[in-house]
Amino acid sequence: MSKKTLVLGASPNPHRYSYIAIQRLRGAGHDVVGIGKQHGFASDVEITSTLLPLEDIDTVTLYLNPLHQRPFYDYIFSLRPRRIIFNPGAENDELYQLALEHDILPMEACTLVMISTGQY
Repeated sequence: MSKKTLVLGASPNPHRYSYIAIQRLRGAGHDVVGIGKQHGFASDVEITSTLLPLEDIDTVTLYLNPLHQRPFYDYIFSLRPRRIIFNPGAENDELYQLALEHDILPMEACTLVMISTGQY
């Protein structure tokens, strides 16, 4: 089953984990939207810096350190995702608690591991 995913902190650099995550998510058949600092592509996904009005987002997977997450809080909550994945280095107690208050499942996990083990 496809889970529409927003990769926040997406990068067009093939050496970045967010780029690899986009590739693997697409390879697993998921719809993916990429938002990052630089415009470009990862796999067949366009990366934009524009906060797009999105619908039916199941998962927001974070590739931003906590210092860069705060400006996105309202945007994330406006999407009403089912869950937020805090990848290694993106752990954020404040956003974790706010997610719970918004009835969003927060997960400290690795998207790449979740995909490779069939837990995504």
